[in-house]
Order: sequence, then C-alpha cells, then structure tokens
Amino acid sequence: MYVLAPYAVTEANSRGRQILEAAPTARGEFQRDRDRIVHCTAFRRLEYKTQVFVNHEGDLFRTRLTHSIEVAQITRTIARALNLNEDLAEAVALAHDLGHTPFGHAGQDALNACMKDLGGFEHNLQSLRIVDLLEESYADFNGLNLMHETREGILKHCSPKNAQLLGDVGERFLQGRQPSLEAQLANLADEIAYNNHDVDDGLRSGLITLEQLQDVPVFARQRRVVEAAYPGISGRKLIHETVRRMINLMAVDLIEQTRGNIAAHGVATLDDVHRAPKLVAYSEAMLPELRTLKVFLRENLYHHYQVLRMTDKARRIIQDLFGAFMNDPRLLPPQYQVMARADTPRAIADYIAGMTDRYAMREHRRLFAVGEIH
Repeated sequence: MYVLAPYAVTEANSRGRQILEAAPTARGEFQRDRDRIVHCTAFRRLEYKTQVFVNHEGDLFRTRLTHSIEVAQITRTIARALNLNEDLAEAVALAHDLGHTPFGHAGQDALNACMKDLGGFEHNLQSLRIVDLLEESYADFNGLNLMHETREGILKHCSPKNAQLLGDVGERFLQGRQPSLEAQLANLADEIAYNNHDVDDGLRSGLITLEQLQDVPVFARQRRVVEAAYPGISGRKLIHETVRRMINLMAVDLIEQTRGNIAAHGVATLDDVHRAPKLVAYSEAMLPELRTLKVFLRENLYHHYQVLRMTDKARRIIQDLFGAFMNDPRLLPPQYQVMARADTPRAIADYIAGMTDRYAMREHRRLFAVGEIH
C-alpha cells in the first residue's frame, strides 16, 4: 500500500479551492485538478507550440505537449519514490507550460519586450492566469478553480510587485517561504526532461553530433557504459540507451539528495517544508556536470545558426502582430476586443500567447501578406 509521507500535501492539509465545490466522486481533489488540466484548451494547444524546433520542421521532434507529458512521467516516478502526492506533482508538471507563447523562449522574450512598459509578460504568470481566469469551461467560475497547492506549484517564480497582486498564491514570495515538495520536484523534473531530451532532438536534427558530446562528461560516461554492455551498438539505440541512463542518473541523484536534505532539516510536516530552504535538490557532485551540459546545449544547439534563424523570424512575427493589434484593436477577434476595453495590451498578450506556432504564422500572413484577405 502506498503511504504518503507526513510532509506531503494531502486533501486534509490543503488550503483548498478559491470557490467551494462539492467533493468529486471516485477520485481525489488533486486527480480532479490533473484531469481539468488535461481537458483544457490551453493544454491541447501545446501540441503545436515549439520546444526547440518549430512543429513543422519534423514530426519526431518534441513539442510543448510531449515535453509536458515527459516531465509528468519523471515527476510522478520521483514523487512515488519520495512518498509525495503523485497527483499534485503530476498536475503541476502538466500545467507548467500552459502559458508559453508560440515559438518557445524566443516568443516569450519578444512578447515581454513588447509589454516592457505595459506590465511585462512572463509565461509562469500567464500559466496561472490561464487556470485562474482565461479558460472557459465551467458555468460556476472562470478558469479551472484548481487547488491552492496546484496553483502555487504552477507559479515557480514571481517578483514582489506581481506577488502583491496575486493574493494567497503570491504570499510565499513576500514571506520567503517555500512551496510544497511536490512543486519543487516538478520544477527540477522539468530540467531533467529538457536537458536530456534536447540532447536527443539535437542529435536527431543533426545540429549536434556524438563526437561533440564526448566533451560533456555526463554524456560521455554513460555512453561508455552502454558501449561496454552492448559492443557494436550504434545509431538511435546508442543514443536512446545513453540518454535514458542520463535521466536515471539525475533522477536517482535527486531522490537521494532530497531524502538527505529532508532528514538533515528535521522535516516532519508540511509547515516544516514551507519554512525550510529548498529541499528538492541535486548533490554537489552532480551540479557541475549539469552546468557543463547546459553550457554545451546553449552554445551548440540553442545558439546554432539554424535555430537562431527561426528564433529571429519568430521575434519579428510576434512584434509585428503586437504592433498591428495595438495600432488598431479592431483587428482582434471579437472576444479579445471585449477584453481590450478593460486592458488593451493585456488582451493582446493573452491572444498572442495563446496562439500555436502555425496559427501565429497564419495570422501574420493574413495581416501582412499581399493577397491574403481572409
């Protein structure tokens, strides 16, 4: 029987929902959160939002949707090993990228630049805005009315200025308190997923090579283990066997270090978690290896000229769309025109952030391409 640790989040120690609802039947409250996230419009849109490669560049590259599913799998596995609330951890993992713009971080940076003097744009805040306000599925409330701890986990970081505007979910940033272990875990599982799967996609694309990765110790060491166990192995099997061992190495390191941190700080309750420093962490031995991997990916993949060409296009698409809608909000779809009456820049940001890659490109053609009139 699976027993939760005394410092895990439960329905009994949760701060509940903003709007009271009848208890669900045949599932728990955090299962309900996970299910609402999976069924929401913003989650479906992740299928056509960039992780590193724009969706149309290849069918086998990861999207925000497949990335989120992979984060959820890693999160749930580690949560079970630590006797944490798997349903909460999974819900946070599945929702963590709901607010991401089209075209990945290039899109976010471009939209934030457009909103610089108009309140700014940050995808974690946008994810919270989606689940609290923008989703339109339920008769009794806007958004998804998620449990406090799910909302808290979605908001990974926040400035004091913004925290003051967010009520209960912003309190911890003003008080210097930590979120639940489930939320801390989902954050680092995200890192495990993208560090490793970006290696896999980078190799599949040909933008990075196995020879280059010999300079990354954590990859080179696991590759040697695979080649010793399977002499002559090559191609996709070599890559997958190496990457899966890297994921396992990082996950096991995280589990063992976190267990030690919990014991060292005498954590016995959820309140202890909130008062302690961050407890979900890698070992000191793992950190330099992760830094080397991140630097490699930044210099050789994210800054590869072919990736930068697409990110430059993405930046111009976002800037052009924002400028056109600011110049004449009547170009917005009707529902966003209504929202723009209260706050035009934020309504435009909501519209653009909700676009998929292909929809943003199509909308750009409609507004700027000669001959496009629909």
